[in-house]
Amino acid sequence: MKWYSRVTPMLVMLVLLISAIVGCSSSNNHQGNHSNSSAPTELYVLAAASLADAMKELTPIYESSHPGQKLVISYGSSGTLQQQIEQGAPADLFVSAASKQMKALVEKDFIDAQNTMDLLKNQLVLVVPKNTETPFKGFEDLQNPAVKKVAIGHPESVPAGTYAKETLANLNVWDPLQSKFVFAKDVRQVLSYVETGNVDAGIVYKTDAASSDKVTIAATADEKSHSPIVYPMGVTKNSKHPNEAQILYKWLHGSEAASVFAKYGFDPVGKQ
Repeated sequence: MKWYSRVTPMLVMLVLLISAIVGCSSSNNHQGNHSNSSAPTELYVLAAASLADAMKELTPIYESSHPGQKLVISYGSSGTLQQQIEQGAPADLFVSAASKQMKALVEKDFIDAQNTMDLLKNQLVLVVPKNTETPFKGFEDLQNPAVKKVAIGHPESVPAGTYAKETLANLNVWDPLQSKFVFAKDVRQVLSYVETGNVDAGIVYKTDAASSDKVTIAATADEKSHSPIVYPMGVTKNSKHPNEAQILYKWLHGSEAASVFAKYGFDPVGKQ
């Protein structure tokens, strides 16, 4: 009996200890599951490089008014972003700097035409370094022998480069300027080349020029000299969060976002 009386309390303690460990493990698993369920929904946005400044300001505004959503934004030339979507890169929303790339994605069934809209408009300008001494009155002055290098985006993949080519061709100076061109991967690289003085001039959007205090606008392209500069946006068909993507899609077209876009020089195409 004495042996039994000593062992019984030990067994009870052992049982209680095992129960506590199991309970703690269960609690931790529950907390882990709860933590996972409360993780923010990440929305992947692929946006034209010229939208970087405006989108960086808009992101915290959107996230603060939409708890549980986090924007993950990648910037680049619209042509490059189009290719990324076609190759399966995560993308819930695409904002292009030209209609060409959006139309291509609609035709290839990556985006539903019903989930696209024109968001913004912009202008094309010729910029030169702030301290330049070369006189400019228009794009034709790029033929001046004093102008050695002119930066533009690759016309095949960078919308700003496409508009630049159209404008220069319209003025009959595209071919004469071939030896002077320095091609950039996106419009922000064009701006950087001008800011650093690596080129004598560059062709960018008005909004890009407005973002820099190191360049001067030498001329503004006639809107009739190039295709309309329109920024369409669309929700992708492979979005993993289509409902949240629709909410962002509509918000970017609303008045709150429009005021920020206007601040950076864009012309919002209507607002809700």
